[in-house]
Amino acid sequence: MIDFYYNLSPNPTKIALALEEMGLAYTPHPVDTRKGEQFAADYVAINPNGKVPAIVDDGVVVFDSNAILAYLSEKTGQFGPPAGAKGRADFLSWLMFVATGVGPFSGQCVHFRHFAPEDVPYAKARYTYEVERHFGILDARLADRPYLLGADYTVVDMSLWSWSRMVPFILGEGGLDRFSNVKRHHDAVGARPAVARALALKDRHSFKPEMDDEARRHMFKFLKAA
Repeated sequence: MIDFYYNLSPNPTKIALALEEMGLAYTPHPVDTRKGEQFAADYVAINPNGKVPAIVDDGVVVFDSNAILAYLSEKTGQFGPPAGAKGRADFLSWLMFVATGVGPFSGQCVHFRHFAPEDVPYAKARYTYEVERHFGILDARLADRPYLLGADYTVVDMSLWSWSRMVPFILGEGGLDRFSNVKRHHDAVGARPAVARALALKDRHSFKPEMDDEARRHMFKFLKAA
């Protein structure tokens, strides 16, 4: 049984999807980041970075969402790279592209557009540009193939889907329509039965809905000194 520490943000959602797609038994443990639960001593002992997601698989701890995807794929032999050196190289390259580009730039874009305590036009412009640039690269990649690595659906697609579903919040309504191939990919992944099961986690536990001063202090800890 896998212990899965999560909230409803994009990175844990991709792990919920992978667990459901792979048919793995797991126990979900909510970590309410707006209440600061990610900094509890027992959770930091699992993930020293104090972020979600993390898993504990029969005593084996894995944190960082894309590391978890790679681990689960290797563990099960499912949704992994195509055969051969090129297949593995593409797998690692595109998985890391989402991990180091799409996720961080999208997160910063959301922060400065929606949650920053002051308006910073330069930051909003920079991170909006980078999100659009990254999704443009993905759109070009998907122009001649159904999935990021070709004909087969992999954990790389799960990782992308967790962020593409958030584009209306990241870039505004209609944002995904500007990337027609990413939208097609998003819709195809979103129609999979495992997606509905993964999203149903929102009904299992309740999380603090308000992004109030308390939540900001927990999520953006540097504000304590402000």
